[in-house]
Amino acid sequence: MIEGKKILLVEDDIALATWIVESLIENQLCVEHVARGDLVLSALSSFQPDLVILDVMLPGINGIEVCHQIRQTSAVPILFLTARADEFDEVLGLEAGADDYVIKPVRPRALLARLSALLKRVQPPAIDTTNLVYGALELDQCAKRVIYCGNEISLSTNLFDFLWFLARHAGEVVDRDRVFQNLKGREYDGMDRRFDVMLSTLRKLFNDDSQQPKKLKTVWGKGYLFVADAWQVESFPDEV
Repeated sequence: MIEGKKILLVEDDIALATWIVESLIENQLCVEHVARGDLVLSALSSFQPDLVILDVMLPGINGIEVCHQIRQTSAVPILFLTARADEFDEVLGLEAGADDYVIKPVRPRALLARLSALLKRVQPPAIDTTNLVYGALELDQCAKRVIYCGNEISLSTNLFDFLWFLARHAGEVVDRDRVFQNLKGREYDGMDRRFDVMLSTLRKLFNDDSQQPKKLKTVWGKGYLFVADAWQVESFPDEV
């Protein structure tokens, strides 16, 4: 079920945008529209969409660059709109972080089918589950057990709880106040760096480049991000 999901539409063709908005609302989706690329990040922060429909050619900042910017802080699904296939470099778009694309003119049923497929693909695990699986990573909350690439990783209780909390909120930037409230039962005092140190430790354990992390990111001024689709099967390092 995708009813009630929030869609951010980024399209400078007002007639087309109006038509898409009306079509999505008719299908019980909640839609916010912006017409410029340089307005997307603020809309993303305030609206917190479940999916972004992003035109390639935009005033302010083009869609490819906007996609790059979004991927610095969010794993939200991105569906590109492009006028003609020969104007859109599929590889470039996917490398920028897009999940799919649709060629104009947009057909209502086709667009809705793409949206449904993307939203179903990224459905998070149920919040009451005691097991989470992301690619090669498996977490068992009851046993405090971590399996990565077929190998069991030994974590302290504090490290496991931190990793579990981030994984439970995969694709969402969680700020330090929220982490401290949930894991320490108090507000962040602005000085305590324990979770920054823990994140660094986790990166080492899971072979995540500290300079350009892909699995566990620190979003400057905002918090931490667990990237759900970055835990694919890979060769496990000889030493951790």
